[in-house]
Amino acid sequence: MAIERSEVEKIAHLARLGLTESDLPRTTETLNNILGLVDRMQAVDTQGVAPLAHPLETHQRLRADAVTETNQRDAYQAIAPAVEEGLYLVPRVIE
Repeated sequence: MAIERSEVEKIAHLARLGLTESDLPRTTETLNNILGLVDRMQAVDTQGVAPLAHPLETHQRLRADAVTETNQRDAYQAIAPAVEEGLYLVPRVIE
């Protein structure tokens, strides 16, 4: 399926694209190349091929849910400007 120059002009008008006369031949060729690629892809026999959610059939490696860091809350809160009952106090920003 090939697109003619007049069709590219109409599409550009509908899409509100400001194509100049020098842009039209290159845009027409680019669109024809894209449509040619789509035609080749549609010609491929895909009978019996299951659709994929992702092109790579990989599985997420999971790590063990284990604590790896020591609790340093008291050390961090000791240097905080304001703390109350284990919570950081900050200035009110929303009235």
